[in-house]
Amino acid sequence: MKRQLINYETLLKVTKAISHSRDPEEVALMTVESIKTALSTKGCSLFLINRKTNELELATSYGLSDEYISKGPVSALRSIAQSLGEGPVAIYDVMDDPRIQYPEEAQKEGIASILSVPIVVGGSLMGAMRVYTSEQWEFTLEDVNFVQALAQLAGMAIGMARYTRGLKSSIEVLKTMREVETRRSTRRTPYEGVPVSVSSKELGPQES
Repeated sequence: MKRQLINYETLLKVTKAISHSRDPEEVALMTVESIKTALSTKGCSLFLINRKTNELELATSYGLSDEYISKGPVSALRSIAQSLGEGPVAIYDVMDDPRIQYPEEAQKEGIASILSVPIVVGGSLMGAMRVYTSEQWEFTLEDVNFVQALAQLAGMAIGMARYTRGLKSSIEVLKTMREVETRRSTRRTPYEGVPVSVSSKELGPQES
């Protein structure tokens, strides 16, 4: 895979858009779309942790098949668990790493490498953001920092939704989210993944 330099101007525009969005499901989808597009990866997904079951429940994904995202429950104790407690973890070869819970399914999906970063808000673990590549890829520090920045923004938006909606946990926020396909069918602004409610004035001038 040809590694691309991160467009920090795009990061700033997406950050502004996220800060003006009121819907956690919109922010979640916008974030995974932006990460996949900026890094030119195969896909990206956002998980929230369910502490009752110790499972990572999918909030949204982009670029992955329905078959793969429905492969089975994702265990917070078995699926790249180190990334939830110690920080970002990059898996270079999904078929040769015991931290992968579903290696065969990943191979069938065409996934070669995975980056997993924790989503921590207010000192509390909320979930994980995962990036998938179709070729073996050594993630750079810039890649990791970029994913962490957007993952943190998404986590903050979900955390705010939890409080404003009077919900007890982020999993309850997840249950209120609309279906991903519904989100994909909504009208967008010229900025991919930016909600229509965000004005072009707030985002700044577009590039020609």
